[in-house]
Amino acid sequence: MSKVVTRFPPSPTGFLHIGGARTALFNWLFARGRGGEFVLRIEDTDQARSTPEMTQAIVDGMTWLGLHWDHGPYLQSDRTPLYDQYIERLIASGHAYYCDCTPEQVDAMRETAKAAGKKPKYDGSCRHRNLGPGPGRVVRFRAPEGLCAWADMVKGPMEMDFEEMVDDFVIRRGNGSPMYNLAVVVDDADMGVTHIIRGEDHLSNTPKQIALYMALGLPVPAFGHLPMIFGPDRKKLSKRHGAMSVMEYEAMGFLPEAVVNYLLRLGWGHGDQELFTREEMIALFSEKGLGSSPAMFDMAKLEAVSAHYIKEADPARLAGLLPRFLAEMGVAAPDPARLAAAVPLYQPRAKTLREMAEGMAFFFAPDQALEHDPEALAKFVTAESAPLLEAAARLVEDAPVFEPGPLEDAFKAWLDAQGLKFKAVAQPVRVALSGRTFSPGLFEMMLVLGRESTVRRLRRAAALAGA
Repeated sequence: MSKVVTRFPPSPTGFLHIGGARTALFNWLFARGRGGEFVLRIEDTDQARSTPEMTQAIVDGMTWLGLHWDHGPYLQSDRTPLYDQYIERLIASGHAYYCDCTPEQVDAMRETAKAAGKKPKYDGSCRHRNLGPGPGRVVRFRAPEGLCAWADMVKGPMEMDFEEMVDDFVIRRGNGSPMYNLAVVVDDADMGVTHIIRGEDHLSNTPKQIALYMALGLPVPAFGHLPMIFGPDRKKLSKRHGAMSVMEYEAMGFLPEAVVNYLLRLGWGHGDQELFTREEMIALFSEKGLGSSPAMFDMAKLEAVSAHYIKEADPARLAGLLPRFLAEMGVAAPDPARLAAAVPLYQPRAKTLREMAEGMAFFFAPDQALEHDPEALAKFVTAESAPLLEAAARLVEDAPVFEPGPLEDAFKAWLDAQGLKFKAVAQPVRVALSGRTFSPGLFEMMLVLGRESTVRRLRRAAALAGA
């Protein structure tokens, strides 16, 4: 068997979205698991809608996901001379011809066929006119007759009638630019692509492309067509479901490995296993695990996968990623030591880096400017709690050992001596230190803040309570 080569050929008319990222991942894994190669090709034949910014956005998204390519990124716009060579081959062999029918004439042909109960298509008027090149003339492919059959890697045996699926379609526009189906076939053949995994929205293109391979005498690659991704409501995935640019997930605070793991399970499975290392993905991925039913995108499941990866991540790595998100919370330059100490407190509970940053932002506020939730302040920082907060400040200030365990023991002994339950002081202290009614453990929080900040915040809250 020849070397396996797969490709991902996005169009730079938009960002890299979830559906495209899944296609890229599946092709990347298929090649990597077989010692093959992965090609990135930018299909920018639609020059009116393609932009360099979108090309860069696609490259950025692929890089963030860790889907590194062996060849490319190639730009189709750089390869027009190669396409012209193949078009001339098709004209010379009688498989293509020039056509000067206007768009209005072609529309009329389609309406006539439709009125007769036939498939609306170009009627082949120029097939036998032996036209040569001329201003505005397109080149059409002479569609074959008979059946088009292939063994689809996802859907199984497929069979379509060329006459039903393929008319004499245009392969070069009147302005000389190549059309999508011609460019794709030439590129895939020239780049040695052996396997093509793509969305089932390309099914209508497959007979056209197989016909071109046959006419050019080129080997036909294996095709696999993935079902579409739907939202939880079983409707086409849209922005309200999460069909955003891949880089928006980075901005939301997801780790790339979480997004990759979730994408893998959108249409592929290996028993009941849900979580995979990158090495396991490469070793286990095959076409046998590809599902034939639409995948369902669920943001809650993505968040659950993300929570796992955050919990398992190296705290130092997370500390390096968090300043960007903290800056959005108004923390320009978090103290590195305090940040490193805070991360482990949030790893067991955070679903995204943004959520983690939002939770820990209070650690980095100036002690005398910490914002308190008004309702929490009114409920827990009261005249009755003022002496308790001042006593807690003295206790922390005088503690011989500033560690969570000894601090907790000291608080319990003090409360027992006063005949008080822990809940009498827990929420006032929590609000004093964090400004809110929910936070990590009190004594772990004190350790991150440090003795001096803890005392200052307790005394400030005591003063607010007394006032």
